[in-house]
Amino acid sequence: MLLGKKRKLGRRIDEIMVGEKLSLTEKIEDKDLLLYLGLTDDANPLFIQHDYASQTPYEKPIVPSIMLSGIISSAISKYLPGPGSHVLNQEIEFLKPVYHYATVQFLFEVVDVNRQNHYVIVSVVGNNESNEAVIKGRFKICPPYRLEGLEGKALENF
Repeated sequence: MLLGKKRKLGRRIDEIMVGEKLSLTEKIEDKDLLLYLGLTDDANPLFIQHDYASQTPYEKPIVPSIMLSGIISSAISKYLPGPGSHVLNQEIEFLKPVYHYATVQFLFEVVDVNRQNHYVIVSVVGNNESNEAVIKGRFKICPPYRLEGLEGKALENF
């Protein structure tokens, strides 16, 4: 359960170095697509209808671009820099379509650490099973701030 549980914060800006890397593999399953489409109420036929998609240059249904962005954002929140971080800016290119059941290998790399203004720049490249780049981007991220001691203080989650 997410609520009511204390979470360890991610790494502070003074703990992050240029050149750090994170590799993450994601397989796009039906359950993931159905959750996304149900949550957003997105009924784009390019995402779900084989008969429609077969008549397009894509030839079969593709994974929504924003869903791939969500995978990246989730990895930033979970791992690099981790819990308590916040994406300030993002630039993403979707180079090739990602199809249902695809496996995407993401490589994250810290390319800049700006301690004075409290942000890091992380580049991301996602490759498909054929090792072709399908997505690339740069993210400006505010790492978690170190908090003062909270002994005896109660904080609400919402």
